[in-house]
Amino acid sequence: MTVLVFGGNGQVGQELLRALAPLGNVVATTRSGLLPDGRVCEIADFGEPESLPALLDRLRPSVVINAAAYTAVDRAEQESEAAFLVNAQAPGVIARWCAAHRVPMVHYSTDYVFNGEGTAPYRENEPTAPLGVYGTSKRDGEEAVRAAGGRHLIFRTAWVYASHGGNFLRTMLRVGAERDELRVVADQVGTPTPAALIADVTVKGLQHPDQLSGTWHLTASGQTSWHGFAEAIFNEAKAAGLLAKAPMVHAISSAEYPTPAKRPSWSVLDNRKLQQDFGIVLPPWEQGLHRIIGELASAKA
Repeated sequence: MTVLVFGGNGQVGQELLRALAPLGNVVATTRSGLLPDGRVCEIADFGEPESLPALLDRLRPSVVINAAAYTAVDRAEQESEAAFLVNAQAPGVIARWCAAHRVPMVHYSTDYVFNGEGTAPYRENEPTAPLGVYGTSKRDGEEAVRAAGGRHLIFRTAWVYASHGGNFLRTMLRVGAERDELRVVADQVGTPTPAALIADVTVKGLQHPDQLSGTWHLTASGQTSWHGFAEAIFNEAKAAGLLAKAPMVHAISSAEYPTPAKRPSWSVLDNRKLQQDFGIVLPPWEQGLHRIIGELASAKA
């Protein structure tokens, strides 16, 4: 079996290459043709969606996983054309090829498809209402995958982080080592979700052919604010010896930290459907954080 992974250099993509390895031949793509460790891979340019069918025709994968995305949320407000090319048009092209060739496709989406005005965890069938270009482009990508009519798994996730790549955890560890105090938004609530968890659950999803079409919410369990996440990061890092001391974290409002793109204030996704359909238990977010801090501490030792 050949599994094609678009976006092999991203946080989720790198974890997919690890998790998928036992399943067979895993082929990665990046825009540059290089993986983070310097290995050569296939080139796929989502800025030119019309180029993708030729790649698919040549590789003839058994499964296609799209972990590529335009994720610069603020920059998307000025680069809407690029965001829609990568997040909506390219997934649609891939999905139509997959449908025509009866190849299952996995696609990842985001909590940003919702407006954040909820008070209970969002279910999969609730109406979407994105606040900005990024969320709208990701919603359009979902719709393009569904409209293609092929077998698909769409996983919406949120607050993704890993021990590698650019993410909130790594930023906090860097800033926390430099400052005694910092300010972090406390009125945006969601669920920090390790990229490794997303990859591992994806593999389990592919082992359920009877469930091979639909949309699921794939996050860790529980919820916190960015402020709460930052405090947990520093406490874990100090206990693991990554930081000599934890900085003081002051809670601020979103209004005190304005950004070009408006973020949803409530990003908690209800993941019960995924747990029921795939027969798994999604762990609390604190467990994933503890494991990743432990990995970073072991690597530093």
